[in-house]
Amino acid sequence: MGPASRFDISSACLVACCVALLRLTPALSQEAAPTGLQQNVVFDSITPVSGNSEILRRMVTPLAVAQMQATLARSEKVLQPQSIDLAAEKFVVYVPPAPPPSSGYALIVFIPPWQTATLPDGWASVLDQYHAIFVSAAHSGNEEGVLNRRVPLALLAEQNIARRYPVDPQHIYIAGFSGGARVAMRVALGYPDIFRGALLDAGGDPIGRPEAPLPPADLFARFQEQTHLVYVTGDQDMGNLGLAAVSARSMRDWCVFGVDAQVAPRTAHEILDAPALFRAMNVLFQPVQPDGGRLASCRAGVRDELAANFRQVKALAAAGNTEAAEKMLLAVNNRFGGLAAPDMLNLATALKPGTL
Repeated sequence: MGPASRFDISSACLVACCVALLRLTPALSQEAAPTGLQQNVVFDSITPVSGNSEILRRMVTPLAVAQMQATLARSEKVLQPQSIDLAAEKFVVYVPPAPPPSSGYALIVFIPPWQTATLPDGWASVLDQYHAIFVSAAHSGNEEGVLNRRVPLALLAEQNIARRYPVDPQHIYIAGFSGGARVAMRVALGYPDIFRGALLDAGGDPIGRPEAPLPPADLFARFQEQTHLVYVTGDQDMGNLGLAAVSARSMRDWCVFGVDAQVAPRTAHEILDAPALFRAMNVLFQPVQPDGGRLASCRAGVRDELAANFRQVKALAAAGNTEAAEKMLLAVNNRFGGLAAPDMLNLATALKPGTL
């Protein structure tokens, strides 16, 4: 197969994934939960979806995961179940004072670019109007690891709020600002079975790349069919206006059509004010209505492209050009991610048995 490094993932990813075991704690009893703004909240309920193996399965390319597992096996190490010591983490929570509708509260899980757990100024009044709970973790800013902190903290926040309050599963959303929006987009992509949409404030990346890989086919189908993405960018935030447009175009290229973009007037690179948040949430809360014919046609094009890539890999291997076959297979891994598994892993093993 050529040098093993072709399928290597970075040491940073290995460090992020091979982390200390999270201590299990008792679940919170269903008792009357407070409303209003709550600071320094400590949660105690763990969820399997925040576990390292599940995050890897959903958010890392298959060849990268296979290479990491092979590296761990050779070193006689194991991937620990969780990366977060939940008892040591603090969250900010805001719960509207009025009782929720019969279907339950909406929920906004917010990933910040900063380190403090803060409810942005002016947001409480908008959250009240939408009967939406807000939760955000401390020490989840841009300087923290994505897979070993920012993602699991968001997932654990959702789990614990849903246990403490009546939450409508049709209105659970992930949100973020700037670098937090980029992480929120990845969480929405990997966890469409939890989050129905994402509010991306001044941030977003194209998908189908190693830094934002596609999840397994069943999850990606849900993402295409029901996830609502709302990009909001300030009219004076020129760099991020362009990046949001590239990200939104990437979504449509991958058959994700529940995409809306808004421009916040008189706004540079700063978090949404209350009027802009209200407008964004008004769109976000609308369910996606997929066009079955358009979606089917687009998916067929993706399947055809993937099949053509696999044929090319096999032809190169059959011709004895193993190095070119490896390079092509890595390109397939980076572009199609989980959509290409398990066929891609089978091809990798056939090219060089015993390495994955």
